[in-house]
Amino acid sequence: MTRSALLLRAVNVSGRNLVPMARLREVLTPELGEVSTYIASGNILCEQPDDPTAARARVRALIAAEFGVDTPVILRTHDALARAIEAHPFSDASEKLLHAMFLEGPASPEAVETLEQRLVPGERISLIGEDLWIAYSEGGVHSTKLTKAVLDRALGVAGTARNLRTVRKLVELTA
Repeated sequence: MTRSALLLRAVNVSGRNLVPMARLREVLTPELGEVSTYIASGNILCEQPDDPTAARARVRALIAAEFGVDTPVILRTHDALARAIEAHPFSDASEKLLHAMFLEGPASPEAVETLEQRLVPGERISLIGEDLWIAYSEGGVHSTKLTKAVLDRALGVAGTARNLRTVRKLVELTA
């Protein structure tokens, strides 16, 4: 059976939206079957649900009910994660500065043009399907103008970012 990763947006970041991973696994196991997590930033590993859209909505509702956190839930299968890594356009980027932002759906048509106007020197972006790749400058996410609010507004759809190292690990864990 195909394994998937459910990616939660903005949990356990900067002390906000705290979701204990052990309790999250307990809450989601009756819904998803065997569940595991990877690091405490909202990476849930499970078997591919029969109805991914319904599963994402149910997981979002369970997290809101149990933890008081309303967060988008984005699903990527092992194959989708592997394809994303194969397709990433910035082979020369530093692994810690390269992030994939997995989107809930298609970005708005003018998203890339809008975001390119906000790039700081040394930053690059590329939208490949429903994955936005961001190669941050040497200053990293702390020096970017691509804040969560800017990205949300330009993309017109929710997304959640993981660095390349984490994406590679998710590919390994969902194999």
